[in-house]
This record gives sequence, C-alpha cells and structure tokens, in this order.
Amino acid sequence: MTTGFWHQVSAVVHRDLLRERRRGDVLWITIPFGAIALLLIPLAVGTDAILLRQIGPGMYWVIVMLFGVLVSVGKASNETLPQQDASALLGLDPAAGFVGRATSATLLLLIFEVVVGVVAVGLYDVSIIGIPWLIVTLIIVAIGLALLGTLTGSIVNSTSAGTALVPLLVAPLSVPLLLGATQSYEGLRLGHSILSWVLLMVAVVLIVAIIGVLTARPLQET
Repeated sequence: MTTGFWHQVSAVVHRDLLRERRRGDVLWITIPFGAIALLLIPLAVGTDAILLRQIGPGMYWVIVMLFGVLVSVGKASNETLPQQDASALLGLDPAAGFVGRATSATLLLLIFEVVVGVVAVGLYDVSIIGIPWLIVTLIIVAIGLALLGTLTGSIVNSTSAGTALVPLLVAPLSVPLLLGATQSYEGLRLGHSILSWVLLMVAVVLIVAIIGVLTARPLQET
C-alpha cells in the first residue's frame, strides 16, 4: 500500500464504508436510536407546539453531538491490534489512516444528520431557514465530530485507560461545536450574521485535524 497519500486515504475510506455496509451499525442502530431520542423528548416536556418549536433546534444538535461522537469513536476504536499491525506492514501512513477514518466517519455523520434532521422537522415543526448556511453548518459539524471521535478513538486504542478517557476528551472540544451550531441557527432565525460562529467551528476543526495528523504516528507506535 506504499502509494500516494490520498490513494491511501481513499483505500481506508472504501474499507470503512464497506465494513459499515456489512455491519450496518449507523443505519440500523445509531440512526433509529437518534430518532427515538428525539421522539422521547416531547413525551417528557409535553406536546406544547410553541415550546417544542423553540427547543427543537437545540435538541436536534444535542442528539447530533451525542450520537455523532459515538459513531466516529466506534469506527476508530474498532481497529484491533492485529489490524493496526497489518496496516503498518502494508506501509499505510498513519496520518493517511487518520484522515481516511475521519472522512468515512464524516460521510456517515452527514447521513445521520440529514435523517435525524428530517425527523426533527416533523416532530418539532422546525423552520428551515438560511439553507446555504445550514448546509455549511451541517458539514462543519460532521467534519468536527468525525475528527474529534477519530482522534479520541486512536488515543483510547493506544492507552490502558480505555473508554474512560472518552468523556474527558470529547466534552471540552465538542462544546464549541454545539455552541456554534445552535447559535448559528438562532442567528439565521433572527437575521443576524453568523460568520463569527462559523469561524469558531472552523477553528475547532482545524485544531483537531492538525493534532490528529501530527499525533497519528506516535499513537500508532505506542
């Protein structure tokens, strides 16, 4: 596999998507659970249409954050030690492996966001406004969660602490993404500029991406 960097990334993406097609973790487990979580919220707070319309966008993004990280962490932590050794023997660049896993997680998260978003619109009567900016937000959040989850999964694989580290690593970095996504929607609804919130999310994505690429080899060798 000692070919170009992006060819290796493409091979990793193809491998991960093939595994997902065979196992169906996101399609048959994560997406239904995300939809059920959105369905349970009206049962807890009541069926007041105005209230549901107000809390709907926030609840949607919370569900995306919680389940989205699980998707990407699960994909990364599924790499067993023999699989990692095999990849190393084949000459896979650890950075390419990180980018490939994050890319496949991003694609799966976009599917999750869209499907759960449709459910949220139906349940909460959420208004779809500022579609171009909304698409940008969905993409940035998907990339950010994929990178964060992939990095966390790699760290979990390389340490003896295991999954105990996941909340400690995910929580601080997912907060800016959650805040940026919710405030972007609120800004669009009120007709305000959301550029600052978008830049905040982009900054988080870039920071996590740089950390992930730079630490890919040391984590693999740990």
